[in-house]
Amino acid sequence: MKTIENLKTYGLIAILFLGITLTSCNNDDDEIPDAENHEEIITNVKLIFTPTTGAVVEARAQDPDGEGLEELEILDEITLAADTDYTLTFEIMNNLEEPGEDIGKEINEEADEHQIFFGFTTDAFSTPTGTGNISGSSTINYLDFDENQNPLGLQTSWSTGTGTQAGEFTVRLQHQPDIKDDTTGATDGDTDFELTFVLNIQ
Repeated sequence: MKTIENLKTYGLIAILFLGITLTSCNNDDDEIPDAENHEEIITNVKLIFTPTTGAVVEARAQDPDGEGLEELEILDEITLAADTDYTLTFEIMNNLEEPGEDIGKEINEEADEHQIFFGFTTDAFSTPTGTGNISGSSTINYLDFDENQNPLGLQTSWSTGTGTQAGEFTVRLQHQPDIKDDTTGATDGDTDFELTFVLNIQ
């Protein structure tokens, strides 16, 4: 009789232990956070060329629904004056938000994860020369840097030559979390956008 009572007691303890174990497992599953989604929605990109003297030049691209890498549509050509120094800055927005969300500000805050690369028709500029750093053929005149002194590209300087020129100007924003250093290039990481504008220098 005592043996039967002992078996009942042990059985009850085993059932209680199993219940506690299953409950603990369920609680652990509940505590696992969902993976965060850091993908940025970009609906509007504006390139702003500010000369030392003369008129500011703006060139825009727009994607009203903000979906997809290929959806930004070029709206303007870039027409710069010959023999002129420019500072290029960007306005990068998500206008699906109300009010619009300044993605450029976020990129600046995450400078150690981003870099803008540039490509252009051969010798369209007197400085930088070459065809840009998308192809790796020339050094860009970056004016902004991350905390490790690696370039960002929201501010750059450009000088046009004395002659007329017709060609193209490409900007590519690369997202490079955990890999950006002084050796990473235009094909490292993920491309947030790549835009190729018609370029006229006259």
